[in-house]
Amino acid sequence: QVQLVESGGGWVQPGGSLRLSCAASGFTLSYYAVGWFRQAPGKEREGVSCIGTHGQANYAESVKGRFTASRDIRQDTAALQMDSLKPEDTAIYYCGVAWDCTSYREATFQPAFGSWGQGTQVTVSS
Repeated sequence: QVQLVESGGGWVQPGGSLRLSCAASGFTLSYYAVGWFRQAPGKEREGVSCIGTHGQANYAESVKGRFTASRDIRQDTAALQMDSLKPEDTAIYYCGVAWDCTSYREATFQPAFGSWGQGTQVTVSS
């Protein structure tokens, strides 16, 4: 069964850091670009980052300079390092895969296999 599993979320104070991980079951993650998305209650899903198969990463302007995407080919995982977190970063974070990062910022983006994970909650508050 094709699945994605996100982990690493939690609660942090403003200015703190978290590292999220994305792992695949039923397929090889390294064959795909990995996008990171978030959704807060009442808001549209937002693409925050995407890392391609060659390690090239893109970021939404709202997180640029604070978030860093990476991947580990040996472990077949992807990570999102989140530093200098702000209350507005509070959301459920998801990873999704695609053939490339071209459309990850589009509201119409659909992941390969039509599959999202359950997400991991990130809460930033004092």
